[in-house]
Amino acid sequence: MSTVLETIDGGTRYLEKRGIEDARRNMQLLVAHQLGCTRMDLYLQFDRPVAEADLLPLRDKLKKRGEGIPIQHLLGTVYFHQHEFKTDARALIPRPETEELAEWILQWDHPAESQILDMGCGSGVLGLSLAAAQPSWHVTLADVSPDALTLAQENGTALELTNTRFIHSDLFTHLSGPFHGIVANLPYVPETERATLSREVMHDPALALFSGADGLTLLRRFIPEAFTHLHPGGWLVLEIGHDQASHVTEFLQRSAFTDIEVKTDLSGIPRFPFARRPL
Repeated sequence: MSTVLETIDGGTRYLEKRGIEDARRNMQLLVAHQLGCTRMDLYLQFDRPVAEADLLPLRDKLKKRGEGIPIQHLLGTVYFHQHEFKTDARALIPRPETEELAEWILQWDHPAESQILDMGCGSGVLGLSLAAAQPSWHVTLADVSPDALTLAQENGTALELTNTRFIHSDLFTHLSGPFHGIVANLPYVPETERATLSREVMHDPALALFSGADGLTLLRRFIPEAFTHLHPGGWLVLEIGHDQASHVTEFLQRSAFTDIEVKTDLSGIPRFPFARRPL
């Protein structure tokens, strides 16, 4: 019977041969998930035998990971800003950059009872994290994908939040507002980059990834509409692609936004445009 350490070592070699980055961490996560413990717990039980009843489903997940199915889909959950969220193929896998965005927004001193919109909410991690951290806010989560919105609702139910609502809408088609703040992590990958994306990324819904030939089609439409759905003095925050800051800044200026600033992520990439509707 294989031990925990032998299982990790064997699975790591398997994943490395199939080009999986950070293969050992991936294997540790799969083993920990199967055994119902944390990665740190594994270090205390390397000699523990792994029963065949655990090895069978583990081998199945290992094979799928080797085929490029994201580790988050195999585990079924992801941690994002102090909470665990369900994640699957219905919505984009949350990125670390979006967690940076949530932390940045929550540093601000916003008034109670603010009406906040998370446009293109996907699995809901951003809007739900804001709602959980600020119970006095009223957070609307909207998405064009019914599947993604259902996933967001499931995550909202798990967090037992009472200050959220979920709207199926193609941008502002079924939304009225006005809002004190709008956050949006909309699709921004150019169609021309489709062939260059990793196997893992291509398991995300295409609807959540691509936005025209240059990746900016949806933002061109969204930014002027967002202006009209904000209270005077209301703020808009976006997450954008690594080379889109100058274009998005121009869109914001054309739509009469002021106080425009683009914050960088932890990698130094201009990732988060911020702007206000004038008073």
